[in-house]
Amino acid sequence: MLSQKARHALHALIVLAEHGDEEPLLIADIAERASLPRKFLEQILLELKKRGIVRSLRGRSGGYLLGRDARDISFAEIIRAIDGPLALSPCVSATAYHKCEDCEDEKTCQIRKVLLAARDATASVLESRTLASATAPRRRSRSAA
Repeated sequence: MLSQKARHALHALIVLAEHGDEEPLLIADIAERASLPRKFLEQILLELKKRGIVRSLRGRSGGYLLGRDARDISFAEIIRAIDGPLALSPCVSATAYHKCEDCEDEKTCQIRKVLLAARDATASVLESRTLASATAPRRRSRSAA
């Protein structure tokens, strides 16, 4: 299940993607626009900064910006940065694989086959959705108004 922390990260990054990269946004502004608690958001943005998903600028006109183009930041990358692997079991994880302790033979394990299919389907959807694709509907509706 997606953690509240990952949901907050997604909301905050969508705000940054909608804002664009002309000027940084203060944490207070991100928190207000995304309806998030500021204190919790600070911790999230620090984690995302370590991963290069956001960058920060200090000083009077400082704040946060996306670390890369919104088209290059997938939902999968964000969720992995906050919650860890997408897989339901370590034996099917693409980023944190290890054999299950109770597994006799991975090649014939029926549970692994199902969990691998679930991981592949989930990863396919989350890898194909980016911050840019998430903000496109809002930008279209604003320009139509």
